[in-house]
Amino acid sequence: MTPPKRRWKVLIAVGAGLVALLIINTVVVDGETADAGPTIEGGEILSLPGGDVQVLEQGSPTARGAPIVLLHCYSCSLHWWDELAPILASDHRVIRIDLLGFGGSQKPSSGYAITDQAGLVAGALDRLGVQGAVVVGHSMGFSVAVALAGRATQLVDRLVNIDEGPSDDSCSLPLIAKLGYVPVLGQAIWRLSPSFAIEDAYADAFAPGFEIADGFPNPDQVVDDYRAMTYTSYVDAYHEASDYGGAIPLDQRLRQIPVPLLSIFGSEDRICDPQESQDAYAALPGVRVETIEGAGHSPNVEKPRETAELIEAFAANAAPPAP
Repeated sequence: MTPPKRRWKVLIAVGAGLVALLIINTVVVDGETADAGPTIEGGEILSLPGGDVQVLEQGSPTARGAPIVLLHCYSCSLHWWDELAPILASDHRVIRIDLLGFGGSQKPSSGYAITDQAGLVAGALDRLGVQGAVVVGHSMGFSVAVALAGRATQLVDRLVNIDEGPSDDSCSLPLIAKLGYVPVLGQAIWRLSPSFAIEDAYADAFAPGFEIADGFPNPDQVVDDYRAMTYTSYVDAYHEASDYGGAIPLDQRLRQIPVPLLSIFGSEDRICDPQESQDAYAALPGVRVETIEGAGHSPNVEKPRETAELIEAFAANAAPPAP
């Protein structure tokens, strides 16, 4: 039998060792960066001031409809449009972009402010010769779209919001996600989370009962997207998006931007309150609001055809691409 004093010494030594491991893990995780690299067939890496980003083009540059740009949600990637983009590409040039810190784009140590992300998107569109686009943003991607329209109106003919609330007051992440931002504990969770826990953390991005694996060609997509991030891109992108919406709510920003808006929400959104959010956007002049019944926070994944039909109808009156 171990004497009480020795038992306490062992416990203290074990505790000190765990603390040391947590500190080492925090330092290592906080310092990680990653280079850009294609994650999809046809993906191209554009080297731009501020970072390297992955883009994917579908459809023809001479398509009859206006170009459509798709910007994904926080902790997601361009793969969240895998089912929707081909529908739009029959009549439009469709450009998907991985935002900095996600998917196949670079994960640097800084540069995740929403305005910086918008600058990279603007640079990518300039490089690709895109103007007068219908820019569609899912969740955080819509914040980037608003910032893009505010700085480069020649690039944006109209905006589409998919389930992004106007401010933090109308949205909230689940507790398990919030724990990931707690210093030291967050880094440990990041390093140790098994795949099933990652899938559980993404569950609130969809309607209750929706099978995440059914929404993607790759059933492990959300796990792959999570593991593609660095801890820095995961945390900094979240805080920067929160700061952007917290400084001036999106509906107020949009009052200063003369661009038509379509706002789409899933009726079963568990992250952003659909009614509160749509009421705020509905007060804007000329806005169109739509609800997709039975969808959660990600109708582009859950109900891609219905979502694509709404986007196509809204894009029909957009300016066609220049000859």
